[in-house]
Formats: sequence, structure tokens, C-alpha cells
Amino acid sequence: MPFLSHDEYLAVQPALLRERLEQIQRVVEAQVPEAKRTVSYNMPAFTIGRTFFYFAAFKKHIGIYPPVTADASVREASTPYRGPKGNLSFPHAETLPLDLIAKVAVALAAQYRAV
Repeated sequence: MPFLSHDEYLAVQPALLRERLEQIQRVVEAQVPEAKRTVSYNMPAFTIGRTFFYFAAFKKHIGIYPPVTADASVREASTPYRGPKGNLSFPHAETLPLDLIAKVAVALAAQYRAV
């Protein structure tokens, strides 16, 4: 099913996952207020001229894409959540590290503005 908005994507998620995704959405919007909601690759995403932040729910985790490459301190802080390609994976059984996600959003926005 192709999603046309964040709301459509969130509406089909189980309540617990929807709340976690909404938390991420709020963090990104608070940290990068000029970001616009979009859907890309059938995932909720944010854009500031170009798409810089994707997030989605999976069976066992929430993923955030693409990897942060330009901010060494954020890369270091996100090490426990990084997969082999650098994307972040937050298991459903753990509390979301919202402070880290805020830093990731800011770092990705800066990274994609610079490109």
C-alpha cells in the first residue's frame, strides 16, 4: 500500500508503534522546524530542499536513515544502534533515546544542507 502522508503511514501502525513514531516525528519537527513532512520510499520522511531523514517501523525495531557521516560526535554516540551500513535501529523493547534522535536529526539536516 503506497502511503501519501505521515498520517496515512501512522494510521496503520499498532498503537505502541504509532506513539513511538509520533515521538520521533515531534523531535525532528522541534529540532528542525523548517523541515517539511513527506513520504519517500514509502516511509515517513522530512525534507529541507531534499530529503534528509527517513524513519519507519519494522517487526522488531524502528529504523532511521540515512546514516550520519559528517558529525563524528553523533556517529560515536549512535554506535550502539548502528547497523552494518550505518543506519540506526531502535528495538521496540527499549526506550527510544529521544535526545540522541534529536542530535541525529540536526546532524542529518546539516549534512544534507552542505551537500
